[in-house]
Amino acid sequence: MSVPRLVIAAPSSGCGKTTVATGLMAAFAARGLAVSPHKVGPDYIDPGYHALATGRAGRNLDAYLCGPELVAPLFGHGARGCDLAVVEGVMGLYDGAAGQGELASTAQVAKLLRAPVVLVVDASSQSRSVAALVHGFASWDTGVRIGGVILNKVGSARHEALLREALEEAGVPVLGALRRASQVETPSRHLGLVPVAERGAAAVSAVAAMAAQVSAGCDLDELMALARSAGALPGAAWSPAEALSPTTRDRSPRGDDGDAAGARPVVAVAGGPAFTFSYAEHAELLEAAGAEVVAFDPLRDERLPEGTRGLVVGGGFPEVYAGELGANESLRGEIAALALSGAPVAAECAGLLYLCRELDGVPMCGVLDAAARMGERLTLGYRDAVAVGDSVLAAAGTRMRGHEFHRTVIEPGAGEAPAWGVVAPRRRVEGFVQRGVHASYLHTHWASEPKVARRFTERCRTS
Repeated sequence: MSVPRLVIAAPSSGCGKTTVATGLMAAFAARGLAVSPHKVGPDYIDPGYHALATGRAGRNLDAYLCGPELVAPLFGHGARGCDLAVVEGVMGLYDGAAGQGELASTAQVAKLLRAPVVLVVDASSQSRSVAALVHGFASWDTGVRIGGVILNKVGSARHEALLREALEEAGVPVLGALRRASQVETPSRHLGLVPVAERGAAAVSAVAAMAAQVSAGCDLDELMALARSAGALPGAAWSPAEALSPTTRDRSPRGDDGDAAGARPVVAVAGGPAFTFSYAEHAELLEAAGAEVVAFDPLRDERLPEGTRGLVVGGGFPEVYAGELGANESLRGEIAALALSGAPVAAECAGLLYLCRELDGVPMCGVLDAAARMGERLTLGYRDAVAVGDSVLAAAGTRMRGHEFHRTVIEPGAGEAPAWGVVAPRRRVEGFVQRGVHASYLHTHWASEPKVARRFTERCRTS
């Protein structure tokens, strides 16, 4: 695999990584390049802005959820056929999974991709000290190659000159300098940036402003030259078909029950503004396993897609749209009936809330005898989990890594048959398995365990 690539990192959160990374993606795409967008870590929101900037699916590279060995193959899968790949980092350059060393850090991903790093520095409250800061980051790990710096929030031409002079002494190229710009700021709320799907034209304008700012303030030719300095990556790109067993790929076009109509069972996948969190590889794995994936919007659509045999409801913000979701009684009834029939239903986080009896007092689908509400505390972090019993997703004993990110609480937190036993960082059980339903707060990445997609699709065929 040989794709020119850059990793956009920063000393800490809040320095402007998303603005710079998204702006670079859009600026290079405007030059006619096919740009592959990537995000380090489990975040779902930034990839939405990346997709808007490039016209391609934003993809995550998470060494904790998928393992370090899958980072380069998943990158190659997303970047196949592209002229350039831009990878936005997470938190500070060397920050990763708590207590796990470099695991899941931007630095680790940069090393796994053999990619040069561009460090975005918030220069708003410093001048010559910027050289000491950059020197420290560049020398901390010699396996990380910092190829240059983009200075953000520069106050004036004089300020920029002082910063450039200091970094010239340090021997680190300055590849761009950006002034403050209110047009590129994106609104936030309780879980971070407001997703693209909720902002419409405002998101398009914001990305255009990012591209304009980056084009004006950065040396795109030098950045492209730096990207081309990345060497070839060994190994093959990941493939959803290859990730599944030959038995699944080569199976008869008829379902196990002999029903030709079940050959490609329809799997309805929730989308729209309320359910924006999903990894592109999930749908790709379902399709490779033989499913026909059909998206629908629970805010608009009053019925499930025709012929639905299985349902996937991922993460998002149902708490923001509780009123509209509750008002769609027809769809809520169809989902409840589908679950009652024993059809496979996989729900993560927002999907879990949607299947509850109520959310902040507003009626939801009533599949689970549980009530959800907004809480005061943010629950955030990686989890190691094991399947407590058999379900439509996993056999008992299956181990997977997940990520929790929510500010809601459900009561009870687990059913009589829990979905997962969380073994780290704190032992507990959580989630629900009943009939064909698997509902949990944990976000998982199916590329780490492709048989999840195969098992789910097979159950759709036979349910």
